[in-house]
Amino acid sequence: MSLPIAPKPAHRRFHQARWDEPVIFELSTPGERGVLVTRVEPGVRDAVGDVVAALPEGLARSTPPALPEMAQMRVLKHYLRLSQENLGADLNVDVGQGTCTMKYAPKVNEQLIATPKLSAMHPLQDDADAQGVLEIIWRTERMLAEVSGMDEVSLHTQGGSAAIWANIAMIRAFHEANDEGDQRREVITTIFSHPSNAAAAKAAGYDVITLHPDADGYPDLEALKRALSPRTAAIMVTNPEDTGIYNPAIKEWVDAAHGVGALASYDQANANGILGITRARDAGFDVCHFNVHKTFGTPHGSGGPGTGANAVSAALAPFLPGPRVVRDGVRYDVVEAGPQSIGAIGPFHGVVPNIVRAYAWIMALGADGLRAVAETAVLNNNYLMKRILEIPGASAPYATGRRRIEQVRYSWQELFEETGISSEEIGIRASDFGMHYWTSHHPYVVPQPFTLEPTESYSKSELDEYADVLAEVAREARETPEVVRTAPHNQTVHHTHHDDLDDPERWAVTWRAYRRKYPDAVGA
Repeated sequence: MSLPIAPKPAHRRFHQARWDEPVIFELSTPGERGVLVTRVEPGVRDAVGDVVAALPEGLARSTPPALPEMAQMRVLKHYLRLSQENLGADLNVDVGQGTCTMKYAPKVNEQLIATPKLSAMHPLQDDADAQGVLEIIWRTERMLAEVSGMDEVSLHTQGGSAAIWANIAMIRAFHEANDEGDQRREVITTIFSHPSNAAAAKAAGYDVITLHPDADGYPDLEALKRALSPRTAAIMVTNPEDTGIYNPAIKEWVDAAHGVGALASYDQANANGILGITRARDAGFDVCHFNVHKTFGTPHGSGGPGTGANAVSAALAPFLPGPRVVRDGVRYDVVEAGPQSIGAIGPFHGVVPNIVRAYAWIMALGADGLRAVAETAVLNNNYLMKRILEIPGASAPYATGRRRIEQVRYSWQELFEETGISSEEIGIRASDFGMHYWTSHHPYVVPQPFTLEPTESYSKSELDEYADVLAEVAREARETPEVVRTAPHNQTVHHTHHDDLDDPERWAVTWRAYRRKYPDAVGA
């Protein structure tokens, strides 16, 4: 007699590990050691002493730093426990970090960067002893030039926002070199382009004009034409935008900018759905950037390590940040930035481990594979959109009935009006199922937003599981709203309130500040 097979649940049961782990300083025991440090040789000690003696008064420590003192086993347990209290791309269906392109980073590439041939290399090592890594940097730049259609690429910047800053710095330098720096004081962007574009332009001293979409959600060409003038330095736009909508008139946008002498800058942080399909230069752009840590299969690592790739036309090549890697026959050399360069944005040659990872990822896929990445990402996104729009209360504002590219900015506004449950509350409750999502940049143009980007990495069953979780939370919002309002219930953290985040008097951004501000909470 065969036993009945239980139906497969729509989503798996989940409960996050909770260790109530103290910060590492609270685990310190004076005199405890994890490693015996070799005594410093007298000659080295004397040399260090000379350096310390030369420091300005007040810069040299009078006492050793108060670092935690712990044995190896305790250190291992501490960080393993913390790792168990996290969600991440290698643990859950991580499609909820829209615009961040959370794809699978091949683990075989970690072996490549762990080799001492790379990990033990110093950035000041002689070029003759670093030919392999310099060749990888050079070849990766050439591959990204082909992907973008641009003439020159620099991998010097260390993240997306740094690359956007380099873009506007090159634009400013270009206009100054043409004696138009004082005249061109405006930058035009769109509300659904990444905010780093407006922020970088503002930080560079420009007045920023932000355009809103037309009634269908498409970037408004007529509004652009009205905003353009001889004062315009550049347009800085993302395409597809964070709604997942691709601007079909992008060539007309670029042509209109060029018509008043402005430059066109392309934020390609959302390039995962257009690899091998369309290129920045084909639309006439002068400069673009990629987030290598998004599109090209390298891990984000929370706030780092990122890698930005700045790609430019020949006219802007002299302004690229440096130093640069150049090839002379069969040899590769590091050369300092030229006289028109905007100079160094960060140290040395960028984030070399991520460059090596991206090189391996591109080489493994080839040109056909890169296009397959884009096609699969678009397919996954549109399948997930179909599933999400089947959930009562969920919608995808703008471009009604049209396909999206690699992501969608959805809205729970209908559900909110019915239940009073906000998008943030739904996202927090989703973490009780081992999922999460990000809402949107501020301000919320799309009401009660949530932004999903499934990439090419996830299977149909995983996308179904994610959609089933959101459908379950939407059902709870109607039937048991307090369960959603008081979430999370299965997590390591408790429910937080915005008044804690909005009052700087309550903040403590370091452990020492926390001990001073909340002495009764220490060791609780």
